[in-house]
Amino acid sequence: VIVSGRSRDKQSKRRSSIHQQLADAGARFIPVDIAGSSVAALKDQFHGFDTIINCMGFVAGAGTQIKITRAVLEAGVKRYFPWQFGVNYDVVGKGSGQPVWDEQYDVRTLLREQNVTEWVIVSTGIFTSFLFEPAFGVVNLAQKTINALGGWEMQVTVTSPTDIGRLTTEIYLHQPRITNEVVFVAGETTSYAKLAETVERVTQQTFTRGVLTLPDLQEQLRLHPHDPMLRYRVAFARGDGMWWPMSDTWNAQHHLPTQDIAAWLKTQQ
Repeated sequence: VIVSGRSRDKQSKRRSSIHQQLADAGARFIPVDIAGSSVAALKDQFHGFDTIINCMGFVAGAGTQIKITRAVLEAGVKRYFPWQFGVNYDVVGKGSGQPVWDEQYDVRTLLREQNVTEWVIVSTGIFTSFLFEPAFGVVNLAQKTINALGGWEMQVTVTSPTDIGRLTTEIYLHQPRITNEVVFVAGETTSYAKLAETVERVTQQTFTRGVLTLPDLQEQLRLHPHDPMLRYRVAFARGDGMWWPMSDTWNAQHHLPTQDIAAWLKTQQ
């Protein structure tokens, strides 16, 4: 498991209980500064591994996912699961207004242009918890407000991080081997109207409802072009690539239960 060099404290103890649990299970940790490393340096770190599952996210900044992908390919890794645990970037395409999504599209292009490293993309929608992130502006449990992005009938697909990890493991181990494929999973696909009903039913509280229309959001983004959360709202208000039917998901087709929004919300109470 590649971890930050800051994952240990001054006494060389692991800062994270999750890291300690993995260590107890036999995982070996490799400290690497992903953001500060070149493609060549990462290539040396990746060389010798049969499979790499990228859990880096966007935290290391722009260009990181392309850099990691190039290093994986140059190292000749046999199988790669890129950090694509999100929306359908093929449908979103480039020019969505969210620069990190443009990079995700470029990662897919890079993988498809070669035939040495097998790849598997797991599309999950957004993390369930992100719907309830106050800064995102959809559900604010403290203020008891719910805003629909684009309209009440617009839909969104969500999956909990726990399910993402579990389903990715199932996909990794699945036989016959899954190769060069985008696999869709989900905890739930819901409309914003249904989301509002779910939140009020589980919390047994009444929420103030509002709609953030695409034209209004685009005007806000014009005035504040560097606001990352506004970029997200605009993309989700468009709706394209933000959702897929539960019946089309790999977990539904393989009869694997997942945590829906109501079940996730109950764990937060």
